[in-house]
Amino acid sequence: MPLNLPNTLTWLRILLIPLFVAVFYLPDGWVPKHAINLTATLIFAIAALTDWLDGWLARRLNQMSAFGAFLDPVADKLMVAAALIVLVDLDRAGIAASLIIIGREIAISALREWMAKLGRSGNVAVSFIGKLKTTAQMIAILLLLYHDNLLGLDTQWLGRWLLDIAAFLTLWSMFHYLRMAWEALKNEAA
Repeated sequence: MPLNLPNTLTWLRILLIPLFVAVFYLPDGWVPKHAINLTATLIFAIAALTDWLDGWLARRLNQMSAFGAFLDPVADKLMVAAALIVLVDLDRAGIAASLIIIGREIAISALREWMAKLGRSGNVAVSFIGKLKTTAQMIAILLLLYHDNLLGLDTQWLGRWLLDIAAFLTLWSMFHYLRMAWEALKNEAA
């Protein structure tokens, strides 16, 4: 396991997960609710920034590694799953949308692993729809974590709306990846 700046940022993202979760489960009265929401939002935002930054640095510094390529998506999925589970527990996110997003992440990770073993990982490379899904999902989670109105904007309404859009995009991207994998396997069998 090469210890470099990009991998260190990925590890940081994983280490932020228990801190992020713990913020919401501090004993009542220790910290005002608004401060809890703001702190959790900032932790998640830092994690989201490290997700972008570690990939950018790995390319920029030519520090890409097989371990980093493995760990980065795992860290992303753990952070998103933790946030969605907490949001469902707090009744801020819908169960159906959250299950769709978490289930898809597991299914597509398994599909990518399988396709990589077949030497066909390019068939399930990240697509534009996947990037759009991630953007909607991250903004939705940030809004739902913040919970309070922001500049007169109902963050809960907008966050739930965006999470539903992210769930729709999640299904769309999943079917896209499944179709791409199916085409590759069908062509290989022929």
